[in-house]
Amino acid sequence: MLKSAEIRRQVAQRLRELFPRARGWEETADARIGSQTVDLLAKFKLGEHEQTMVVDVVSLGQPRQIRAAVTKLSDIRKAMPAAYPVAASVYIGSQSAKILKDNGLGFVDLSGNCYLAFEHVLIEKEGKRNVRPSTRPLRSLFAPRATRVVRALLAEPGRAWRLEELGKAAAVSLGHSHNVVKRLEDLRWVERDEAQRIHLGKPADLLEAWCESYSYRTNEMASYFVSERVSRRLMADLAKAATADGRRYAFTLTAGLSLVAPQTRLGGVHCYLEGDPAPIAAALGLHPAGEADGSLHLLAPYDPGVFHGALDKAGLKVVSLPQLYADLVRYERRGAEQAEHLRREAMGY
Repeated sequence: MLKSAEIRRQVAQRLRELFPRARGWEETADARIGSQTVDLLAKFKLGEHEQTMVVDVVSLGQPRQIRAAVTKLSDIRKAMPAAYPVAASVYIGSQSAKILKDNGLGFVDLSGNCYLAFEHVLIEKEGKRNVRPSTRPLRSLFAPRATRVVRALLAEPGRAWRLEELGKAAAVSLGHSHNVVKRLEDLRWVERDEAQRIHLGKPADLLEAWCESYSYRTNEMASYFVSERVSRRLMADLAKAATADGRRYAFTLTAGLSLVAPQTRLGGVHCYLEGDPAPIAAALGLHPAGEADGSLHLLAPYDPGVFHGALDKAGLKVVSLPQLYADLVRYERRGAEQAEHLRREAMGY
């Protein structure tokens, strides 16, 4: 993980790049403002107007840390009303970005995302991926088996769980379930009631953190030519063939979304399929294709947990809503936009 001083140095450089016409640039590190110490105080001129920015560096741009930065920057804004407060990190995802925007604060990260809005200035760049995904300390929390516990919690966010119930639902040992829950408690994403039942306190934060560690491309994909236009009939034929062969399956990406939100336009069909896809493809009369040329894409699950909480829609299986969201976020064809639509319309967090 980059140290705060290095993040500060790179953020200062990034700000100068974003304001190439700024003059008289001055920077002060660890400046004292009221009762707070700000990581970077930058002063410069745009035209004839003097601008002041105060930057709080957050080593981990997760929503929990960003909320703490909001509190600090709000105090700084009261002490120095003329300054524009900005949060900075290596990566600031969509949930963290929303928190900052809702509080009237700017942000800039080292992955290419930013939002700066003051006076006559508006610079907004979003959707860039984390340039340092391997540095996240939460990686072990989202290892395949651990994610089974996360997925179970997100699929039923309002449920109160006993530890053994959660382990059984997630198909992991009691010990493994305990370790994951302990880590989630440390992060304050879950809490226990007086009966020691486990409650998911911040599902949105947990979902966002998982999405930063995961891509649907983690799953091995086999693509196939489809002679006719992709349709619901193709999906029904695939489901029938998989069921007849005793295989679990579940549609995802736009195919899954088209079943959850019927107004969604059906593009290619992506479907998780248990076992070797070749016999199912052969039964449907399909021939292998490159991903760009194929219209049907069968994904070999990176872990059986992708089938947890599968939904039944119009007689077809769809992955759980959190799994569908996580798959969509990194999907190249308007996936992030569709994921947010799903979250807003169907997930409730």
